[in-house]
Amino acid sequence: MSFDLYADLAGQSKCPDSAELPAGLASGFVDGCTTWFARGELEADKKAGTQKKNDARNCYIKQAVTARLLPDEVAKLIDMRVRIPQLGWLAIEVSFTLQTPWYSKDDRLFHVLDNPVRKDPVFGVPYMSAASWKGVLRWACRMQAGLREHLSNGKRFEDWNDPGWILHLFGNEKRKGQDFHQGASVFYPTWFDKIGFEVINPHDRRRPAGTQPILYEVVPGRRPKADNPQELEDGGKGSLRLLYAPLPGAKQTAQRADFLPRLLEAIEQLLTKYGISAKRTVGWGTAEITTWRGWLKEQEPIEATSREEFQKQLEERLQAEGAR
Repeated sequence: MSFDLYADLAGQSKCPDSAELPAGLASGFVDGCTTWFARGELEADKKAGTQKKNDARNCYIKQAVTARLLPDEVAKLIDMRVRIPQLGWLAIEVSFTLQTPWYSKDDRLFHVLDNPVRKDPVFGVPYMSAASWKGVLRWACRMQAGLREHLSNGKRFEDWNDPGWILHLFGNEKRKGQDFHQGASVFYPTWFDKIGFEVINPHDRRRPAGTQPILYEVVPGRRPKADNPQELEDGGKGSLRLLYAPLPGAKQTAQRADFLPRLLEAIEQLLTKYGISAKRTVGWGTAEITTWRGWLKEQEPIEATSREEFQKQLEERLQAEGAR
């Protein structure tokens, strides 16, 4: 073995069939499979080239679906049971199980698959970035505030103005110049615990027949078990985590009691109805919410299995906090 990655890749005589996972899905193992696939592309013998490409693709798929994706080191990074340091701040964690596949295209330029799922560049674990959460939840809040009706009336999106509570939570756009201000919400990435594969087969509009099947690497949703199709296997699990943390001493442009019910309903609608996947227009990325949790300064954690119960407990705690 060479200590130079590229020299090591150039010297490999077969497709790698073992790997340190999940980090190998971000570098090392996946680099070896991709190099072997590229050798198949350059092979003069068409039959030998196709065999190398199939070996590389099949080896990657076999390793990816069996990987244990959330080792203890990663799990510790996503533990929200922390002490809230400031009165008025609120941490929310919404745990969910995917019902339909989740997909977001990876940033890697070269990969053994055409459509790899997005992965953390360090851990190799499928993940949804904090910026993505902020974007889709802002959109869900806009739908909650009447964006659908605005567009249905023939008005353009550019004519839409966010109400004050959305600006307070998410801030405004940087092109606002000196009026730019950051929102009071801080988002955290979500790491998922499974990898699976789905095939989309687009159909010709003129003939009811498939054209070219397209393979996607995804975080799987609920699906029949491979060894017993009569039973369903749970989909990938994840959690939405956000911290409501307005600047201490800053002027409040919206009251928590006014926007928190709207925010919680927007979270529920986003996960259970709209979906959080890049392909949510075909129904991907919907989930079942399993647990709502919340933390306030110097108070016991709040936990509930329904939004209504969580909201009720949260309002009681906020009233108690306001009376202090």
